[in-house]
Amino acid sequence: MTSLITGWIAVLAWSYLLAGRGGFWLARPRDDVAVSPIDEASAPEVMALVPARNEAASIGATVTSLLQQDYRGVLGIVVIDDESTDATGANAHAAACEANARDRVMVLRASPRPHGWTGKLWALQCGLEHLASARGSSKYVLFTDADIVHSPDSVSSLVARAERDNLALVSIMAKLRCESLAERAFVPAFVFFFAMLYPFPWVNRRDRRTAGAAGGCMLVQRAALAASGGLASIRGALIDDCALAARIKGRHAIWLGLSERVRSARAYPALGDIRRMVVRSAYAQLRFSPLLLALTVAAMLITYVAPPALAIAGQGAGRMLGALSWAMMALAMQPTLRFYRVSRGWGFALPVVAAVYVLFTLDSAWQALRGRAGEWKGRVYPARQALPPD
Repeated sequence: MTSLITGWIAVLAWSYLLAGRGGFWLARPRDDVAVSPIDEASAPEVMALVPARNEAASIGATVTSLLQQDYRGVLGIVVIDDESTDATGANAHAAACEANARDRVMVLRASPRPHGWTGKLWALQCGLEHLASARGSSKYVLFTDADIVHSPDSVSSLVARAERDNLALVSIMAKLRCESLAERAFVPAFVFFFAMLYPFPWVNRRDRRTAGAAGGCMLVQRAALAASGGLASIRGALIDDCALAARIKGRHAIWLGLSERVRSARAYPALGDIRRMVVRSAYAQLRFSPLLLALTVAAMLITYVAPPALAIAGQGAGRMLGALSWAMMALAMQPTLRFYRVSRGWGFALPVVAAVYVLFTLDSAWQALRGRAGEWKGRVYPARQALPPD
């Protein structure tokens, strides 16, 4: 009887996910549909702010890709060196010199981080304060991470979409590296779970409250950012991109999509690298709530782990329901697997991958209890600080 009830719950859950959650699993929308470029005379100024902490290996490629943009307006670049102990600043300078574009790139050293701010947000705040002191007139700022590589038409596409649709925030979820075994197993699932939490079609609808963004690439209208309270309003948020999207969507329209134009160069060669990425913010996503943690673990086990267990070890109708929900799960993964060009067979491995993500989430809660919430590049934050301010 228990297996039958569990089987029905799993089938109903996957029926809802496939039909009732905005089509999140279709791996859309994407920015591969061309948007008419803006004329040079009307192209607004854009300032790219690149927070970088110990990113010597990747910052050069990021700066070079921004310098190679075909954008018809003014595009300035500010790299904010966030207390790096490696050659991050020097490599950013070198990339600008190699491109003979020293006048377009400024490398700014972040000032000491005040209490209550996360490192990345404070680095971006330093960049914004520099723009204000320089009396910059840019309509948009591009927040982009130091491991992101942009295709030459990336900024043109972002600005054209923002101008055409009157958007205050246009965000692209960078295509993550998917080469190692760990990446092929866990990266598509990471994107799938993110889209399940923040269905992109719902994010992009003005009549929906769902708000999300991907911090690797966010074009933000400066006036809208100021009207939403600025970065100070989310200064302690570990999941800063979605926190910012929620602030801005309260007043303005936003857009989130997938892209081939924007790629992450960061490698996750082993399972431990994936673990660190997830553990950093998984419990923050649950607002450091033991109750939400328990409910999430139970929901993940019933929705993802129970179906193959029933299909393999169950009997009668329970076994059939388990097999059906397992097949629905594998079907839901296919668009994301195609986008990442990995074997479709990974869809049937999703229960195992999901179980590992559950362990990562429990680990994230444990690290928060130890006072190590959000650990990344030598920094940790108290759990109470890591929530965005009310």
